[in-house]
Amino acid sequence: MQNTNTKENNANISPFSAMEKDVLNFWEKNKIFEKSIEQRDKKKSYIFYDGPPFANSLPHYGHILQSAVKDIIPRYWAMNGYHIERRWGWDCHGLPVENSIEKELNLKSKKDIEKIGIDKFNETCRASVLRYANEWQKIIKRIGRWVDMENDYKTMDLKYMESIWWVFKTLWDKNLIYQDYKSMHICPRCETTLSNFESTLEYKNIKDISVIAKFELIDEPNVYVLAWTTTPWTLPGNVALAINDKISYVKIQISNFKSQDNNSELKNGEVYILAKERLQILNEEKYEIIEEFNGQKLIGKKYKPLFDYFSKDKNLKNCENGWKIYSADFVTTEDGTGVVHIAPAFGEDDMNLGKENDLPFVQHVSFDGRFTNEVIDFVNMEVKPKDEHQITDIEIIKYLAKNNQLFSKEKYEHSYPHCWRCETPLLNYAANSWFVKVVEIKNKMIKNNQEINWMPEHIKNGRFGKWLENARDWAISRSRYWGTTLPVWKCEKCENKKVVGSIQEIEKLSGQKIIDLHKNVMDKIVFPCEKCKREMKRIPEVFDCWFESGSMPYAQVHYPFENKEKFEKNFPANFIAEGQDQTRGWFYTLIILSTALFDKPAFKNVIVTGMVLAEDGKKMSKRLKNYPDPMEIVSKYCADALRFYLASSPVTQVENLFFNERDLVDVFRKNIMILWNIYKFYELYVDKKTYNASENLQESATLLDKWILAELNVLTKEVTENMENYNLPKAIKPISDFINNFSTWYIRRSRNRFKSENFEDQKVALQTTSFVLIELSKIIAPIMPFLAETIWQKVNSYNFEYENKSVHLTDWVKYTDSAKESDVKILKQMQEIRKIVELGLKIRDEASIKVRQTLSKLKIKNYELEINEEGLNLIKDELNVKEIEIVEELSQENNWKIGEDKIKIAINIEISEELKLEGLKREIARQINMIRKQAEFTIKDKIILLWQSDSVLIKNVFNKMSEELKKDTLSEKIIESDIQDEKININGEEVKFKIEKV
Repeated sequence: MQNTNTKENNANISPFSAMEKDVLNFWEKNKIFEKSIEQRDKKKSYIFYDGPPFANSLPHYGHILQSAVKDIIPRYWAMNGYHIERRWGWDCHGLPVENSIEKELNLKSKKDIEKIGIDKFNETCRASVLRYANEWQKIIKRIGRWVDMENDYKTMDLKYMESIWWVFKTLWDKNLIYQDYKSMHICPRCETTLSNFESTLEYKNIKDISVIAKFELIDEPNVYVLAWTTTPWTLPGNVALAINDKISYVKIQISNFKSQDNNSELKNGEVYILAKERLQILNEEKYEIIEEFNGQKLIGKKYKPLFDYFSKDKNLKNCENGWKIYSADFVTTEDGTGVVHIAPAFGEDDMNLGKENDLPFVQHVSFDGRFTNEVIDFVNMEVKPKDEHQITDIEIIKYLAKNNQLFSKEKYEHSYPHCWRCETPLLNYAANSWFVKVVEIKNKMIKNNQEINWMPEHIKNGRFGKWLENARDWAISRSRYWGTTLPVWKCEKCENKKVVGSIQEIEKLSGQKIIDLHKNVMDKIVFPCEKCKREMKRIPEVFDCWFESGSMPYAQVHYPFENKEKFEKNFPANFIAEGQDQTRGWFYTLIILSTALFDKPAFKNVIVTGMVLAEDGKKMSKRLKNYPDPMEIVSKYCADALRFYLASSPVTQVENLFFNERDLVDVFRKNIMILWNIYKFYELYVDKKTYNASENLQESATLLDKWILAELNVLTKEVTENMENYNLPKAIKPISDFINNFSTWYIRRSRNRFKSENFEDQKVALQTTSFVLIELSKIIAPIMPFLAETIWQKVNSYNFEYENKSVHLTDWVKYTDSAKESDVKILKQMQEIRKIVELGLKIRDEASIKVRQTLSKLKIKNYELEINEEGLNLIKDELNVKEIEIVEELSQENNWKIGEDKIKIAINIEISEELKLEGLKREIARQINMIRKQAEFTIKDKIILLWQSDSVLIKNVFNKMSEELKKDTLSEKIIESDIQDEKININGEEVKFKIEKV
């Protein structure tokens, strides 16, 4: 996303986005973030670790998702009284940076890097790693994340790297480090090994060619053992065949099989050996079984090499053991022929069999993935080229066919590992590396994992737990350049090794001042061997960048060289969060090193997120333009809407999110806009000169007030419990429901109280609303920090320009754990009232009668709680009925409609002339108020209403109900007059209106 726009489009900026900028200025001017940390007791610490991103590209929706999560949780705990330092960090080392610089400098290989010089290459890497740091700072700040980016740490910093040295030296002293030659995955383009978990990060489905090759037995001419392989390029390195001595094998002759070279008939007398259970590979071919025998009979038999490049090499060890048949348990009859070709340099099973039987070790492919000079027919060919991965296999197959060594070939599709950075197909390759003994501490890691609260919970014993169960030793060295150097010096004569754990130690050994621990500097640092006094030089490797990430808890604070007591007092961290891929990355390396160093988990709580994908389910791509720019979304709506949308979605429960602007708009309207409209309605009626929102809330006798406060208590409890369990969707969804109830039920049902001439009733309604707005602002503060700040400030009558008070400096809302019996009753009663209303509205809808049309009577049967007069009046108003009757039974009557649920109701749908007039009066009032709104009149604006109509019904409404209309439309006078405006149709009756401000 290198072209992501970091600026908001001023031409398309929403009012909410503009308000957010005011809040940002207020926070910055008054140092609210800093105060939110300073005001809390340092003895009550909450530790958060932030997995650092790379700054050589711009943030995308995945980063914004993580930043939202990483901001919400610390804000919540800060409001609960915890001192939370939030330090930003940058990943600076490793293949991601190196690959980027190779492209910029047009370098194709490691040879090209060494040609320009490691000094120049590393300094170019250093200069590039913070290329977009300023843009990151702008975006992270704009989305409302509070994090200290001034006091950031970088994995390339001297102090950070020194702590990594300490980690390695400590593991060395604990005998948890070793060097070995193992079968591993390598990237031939990057020319370095990858750890087992790195090789799982990028799998792609590719089409390859498998072959069945013919290996002719030396003591039985024309008898061929058939061996299957999916990697034809490994066949020149073949030194043995493996069978299973517990399997039955057969010798067969085929009567109608065509060979794959020129379609000529097979030579008479050729006999083939394969597992009996694998005869199915012959498909429709006719064959004759000559002999059946146990695999034991094949052990020790010699065969002719397919490629005679190495069998006569006098310098190759153990040639006498090569090109024979051996037994191996890993050979099965699930696929292939029941015979496996063995190339010890290119597979773990092959290598182990080679060690067990002292087989010759043939490595016919160099570290850059090309055939060596010994492979005379294919010298220097890439065995698995990135863009044409089949090309070399095809050449091998042609060779086999030409030399009558090919039995069959077949195309197939499979999932294949690729380099997680340059996307080159990986090779399984025997290589030298330094390892951490993960297997030795695996059980401790599994035990420590049980102490972690995973969200979602199934990750603990599922994806992560199973990964731990199958943990393997970790290859931590890389044959690269830009990274923390392995602090191992080796004597060129006696091969004595010296592991260094600090800058002070290397300065003492070398007598030189050390200001940089990178390869281009440290490779020049030498000192005498303590055993033989010859020169000791550093080994060439650098650390796997995941080792640096896993060391982050210690290295970011320069432990143990600084902050020792502070770190040890606050370890493990309280919280971390990253994507699901980090179960095999950062989460994994953190627990390896924390277990190895301290026998503890590195963190107590973790939120694991899924991926944010484009709406079509594909990966977001700048090239494909399949997603909206994040900053345009922030400008068009607001950052709070984006935060709410991401944090409340299943993506924070490890599911993938298909980003959809329509869904974000829905979140924006149902939360941001509705809550703001509640405030704006409140603002219309509150007189800030005579009313103080901070006054103690009076205990109201009104059912609606009691109900909304009871709902607020329930909301607080639900949000608190789920936030403490790190379950963001469950914490956020109730907020949306509450906002809806607050608006559509409490505010709407209280409108007349806000307008009331009864000062005390109006004051209580306003006071209740202000109390709920203030408390709700605190509840939404971690999730929607901008809107929370704006509403909190305005309800409290603070001014952004002059006051330094903030909702984010307040304490979290308290709730009553066991709700009062009266609250429970009120909540149930209101639930029942709303159920009755829902049934009534359904009846009206089925009868096609608008709610503004007054009806005469409602009957109710079977409600559980006694509904008081105030509750019944709510039902009357909502359903617009004049009378409610509680009955024992309901019977079908003419002009009545019955609605059934747990509660049964019936409504008289007959509309008398009087009722018709009332309905018409409501429609007239609604129409006039719409005209008032279009004229931008406020509630303080009185009008003169002029009307004209030939309709008898309209005339009757104005004659009989003018006083009610005055009240409903804020009119001082209503006058029948000659009007030139167009007629309006109201319920089939035509009328003209005109309004004039008094």
